[in-house]
Amino acid sequence: MNLVLQGVGDCKARLERISALTASANLTWLGERALRCEGIAFSPALRQTIEVAAQAAQLDATYSIGMHKMSDYKLVAMDMDSTLITIECIDEIADMQGLKAQVSEITEAAMRGELDFAESLQRRVALLQGLDASALERVYDERLQLSPGAETMLKAVQAAGLKTLLVSGGFTFFTERLKKRLGLDYTHANELEIVDGKLTGKVVGGIVDAEEKKRTVDRVCAELGISPSQAIVMGDGANDLKMMSISGMSVAFRAKPVVREQANVALNFVGLDGILPLLT
Repeated sequence: MNLVLQGVGDCKARLERISALTASANLTWLGERALRCEGIAFSPALRQTIEVAAQAAQLDATYSIGMHKMSDYKLVAMDMDSTLITIECIDEIADMQGLKAQVSEITEAAMRGELDFAESLQRRVALLQGLDASALERVYDERLQLSPGAETMLKAVQAAGLKTLLVSGGFTFFTERLKKRLGLDYTHANELEIVDGKLTGKVVGGIVDAEEKKRTVDRVCAELGISPSQAIVMGDGANDLKMMSISGMSVAFRAKPVVREQANVALNFVGLDGILPLLT
């Protein structure tokens, strides 16, 4: 069993301290902020000890059997809101209506898996009725930021020849702009209905929910002639679990507990580029 420990900032001493718990005789530095401990004697008790210690030291700990290489994968599929970007776009749009708190509460419940996603989206979008469509541009220009490590991660996987997919329960207004900005290969999201420059409070066509996200990953893999096991899928909310479940590597990024528990990789402290040391 191998273990990769990662942190941010000046974390060398913390990495060395936690790695000592593994009693590994083969330690490999993966840059300045990641350390691989190879051939550790795995046990549930040791894993719990390391995970508690790593959490306290603000380090991410990822276990794996054997080594994974970038060449093992052909696609990176990402959720958008709170994964590729730091915000929930619908919450920020709602802020333009003075309804952010109300909409955010529904968003959080949906991401924890407590509400049906499609129903929750319809409820939230309905609250946006009458809002001037220019609010979308303001959110993109003034509030949307990429998550830490996003550009580094994307440049690395694109340089290695992997295709990229942004599949979101958010909106095409944002995914299409990010596609052009970041050179993404595929995007799929919900389309807000706009009439006479105003949001109608409705979505055009079907809703991109958990099942549709999974279908999209399957469809893109089929188009590329690859298996879903050759895909890395990243997300943060319960509506990402179905597409994560068919992937070769599922990554929970600063995710809800239900997602962290089911993912192969949980990145709570490092950025999205935290997948790179896992693929060397």
